[in-house]
Amino acid sequence: MRVLILGGTLFLGRHLTEAALARGHEVTLFNRGRTNADLFPEVEKLRGDRQTGNLDALRGRRWDTVIDTSGYVPSVLRESAELLVEAVEHYTFVSSLSVFTPPAKQGLTELDPVTPLSDADSEDVQEHYGPLKAVCEQVVEEVFPGRALNLRSGLLVGPFDPTNRFDYWVRRIARGGDVLAPDPRTQPVQLIDARDLAAFMLDLVEGGISGAFNGTAPIGQTTFGEILGGDATVQWIAEDALEDVEPWTELPLWLPAAGTWQVGTECAQASGLRCRPVAETVADVWAWLRDGGESELDAWRSEHRPRPMSAEREAELLALQR
Repeated sequence: MRVLILGGTLFLGRHLTEAALARGHEVTLFNRGRTNADLFPEVEKLRGDRQTGNLDALRGRRWDTVIDTSGYVPSVLRESAELLVEAVEHYTFVSSLSVFTPPAKQGLTELDPVTPLSDADSEDVQEHYGPLKAVCEQVVEEVFPGRALNLRSGLLVGPFDPTNRFDYWVRRIARGGDVLAPDPRTQPVQLIDARDLAAFMLDLVEGGISGAFNGTAPIGQTTFGEILGGDATVQWIAEDALEDVEPWTELPLWLPAAGTWQVGTECAQASGLRCRPVAETVADVWAWLRDGGESELDAWRSEHRPRPMSAEREAELLALQR
């Protein structure tokens, strides 16, 4: 299969490209060439910039399918989708479970309504990430009726993760000592290894499947307490003692409201999504970090991601609990 990937070199896109090549597909990457440009020397690379409308490298070409890992703004996505409507048979859009933000209930399924965009003219991804992704889904369905796959990614983890979320905890546990963590330790967390999502996506693409899928692990997959195993001594701190801590950024993966992670995935499971044990992902992430993986992402992180809690800040907060 001739596969065009919009993106393809950062985290999920990187795993997707590796998996497609391993399956024997002919892959073309279209991106700006700014992130991991030296990856995949055997692959055709087309340069352009969706944000500025520079899509010339895509014109006059044909592929069997396109996988869009880099669409965030509806107007930008529409331009590339309309250009490719006669060039490919199938369009896969990597969406997000944030289309349900804020969640209306626990156990949300693909049949539940997504969150509407409050400002129809907004293109502020930082402010309206989830609703903009939802509108992007609608654009793909409109341009490719019956030929569109919207895969709503859950919280991605695994090697090459640039976000500082999951690997913060892997590094912190490996460092040892007293580790500050938010109670309740039984809070459920739904994660998905990017390699598992990439494999599932390719299965659907190869089958020409359309529709929407919630792409994450089943409810009850794991909890905070299960993730934070290891040799460190975890100090579980009640949420009301962490009022000055920024959820999600200072303490990655943590959101104060219990039940945040409850998203139904029965449709994806029935269609073949399989998720490896979290312990396997932890081991692989640690191996990647130990071999220098963190340093290769330092420049990207410094530009795009806030730093999690420092060791000094953690020590101060722990001292207040004694």
